[in-house]
Amino acid sequence: MSGPDDRDEDRLTTGLIHHPYEPPAGFGAVAPGVFKASTVIFKDVAALRARNWREKTGYTYGLHGTPTTFTLEERIATLEGGVQTLLVPSGLAGIALVNLSLLKSGDEVLLPSNAYWPSAELARQELARWGIAHRVYDPMDVAAFAAQIGPRTRLAWVEAAGSITMEFPDLAGLVGACRARGVTVALDNTWGAGIAFAPFEQGVDISMQALTKYPSGGADLLMGSVTTRDEALHQQLKATHMRLGVGVGANDVEFVLRSLPTLALRYAAQDAAGRHLAAWWQGRREVVQVFHPALEASPGHAHWADCCSAAAGLFSVEFDPRYGQAQVDAFVDALRRFRIGHSWAGPVSLAAPYDLATLRGQAGRGKLVRFSLGFENVDDLIADCEQALGAL
Repeated sequence: MSGPDDRDEDRLTTGLIHHPYEPPAGFGAVAPGVFKASTVIFKDVAALRARNWREKTGYTYGLHGTPTTFTLEERIATLEGGVQTLLVPSGLAGIALVNLSLLKSGDEVLLPSNAYWPSAELARQELARWGIAHRVYDPMDVAAFAAQIGPRTRLAWVEAAGSITMEFPDLAGLVGACRARGVTVALDNTWGAGIAFAPFEQGVDISMQALTKYPSGGADLLMGSVTTRDEALHQQLKATHMRLGVGVGANDVEFVLRSLPTLALRYAAQDAAGRHLAAWWQGRREVVQVFHPALEASPGHAHWADCCSAAAGLFSVEFDPRYGQAQVDAFVDALRRFRIGHSWAGPVSLAAPYDLATLRGQAGRGKLVRFSLGFENVDDLIADCEQALGAL
């Protein structure tokens, strides 16, 4: 028997790297395997030269896909009702990927007035410096939107529901206006998450999600997705994706894959809690409007009812104008179950104040608070809101 002193130390490291053992094939488990790689190994030069990074028939480099990322892409495509999905580091990165892939100097993009604020900033700053114009439209006025589509318009973003103020647009009308003029339609589907409605059945060309939100559900990672049905459009986006060197971490992909089986259950639970708390707020004299698409008095409720079977656990309340920003801020500070923070769809309920005059240019309106429901008992959340109102 040989002992540790008999080993050839000069060869030990080589043997550890080029070890002959390979585990047997056929291992099966509930959780998909987590593959981490930059370098991908080929069996010979012919295989290296034959492999195409544009197709999911093999692997070329870690940035272009591993079994782990391919699995998540395919599952998100199924969730959205699409054919192909690309993963990106955040929802905003997904918006940027679409803009950079489809727009060039001299083109124009249309954004809703209730767009996700960083998306609007991207258009106002980076896109403007590159010679790409943008115009802002009222998502609740299809006729006015159609009139804004010009000869340079190449892309229109739609949000359902809108950011912060939660208006639900006439998706069929907006998409129809774009179809008539050959304009590509991209939907920010983070609110719907592939659960509330089927995006491609509404006629959109691209569905972008911040997987940070409902597909993850843990408030512990950042990721986005861009899904399409049209192969040529997918390949155009994928080429830009490659040239930008966009990638996501395997461990983050693992967490999203682990969360996907409970997505529908979590969405339904937070939907139910959100409706319950929103209805409670409707009866409060301190507020003049509750923005929740499932409520009849909320802007665009009829459009929501036309295409949706569910709603996210997210809503906003507009306080009576007699309450100033300092008073509304004091209310938010007084909350104990709700935590103060951005994002949503995690296990902890969140609240954040906004000013409609700054946010939407609507002078004379009351201050806004957006609520995101987690998994606390909804009666405890109601009690929290009730006690915090004393700060007003």
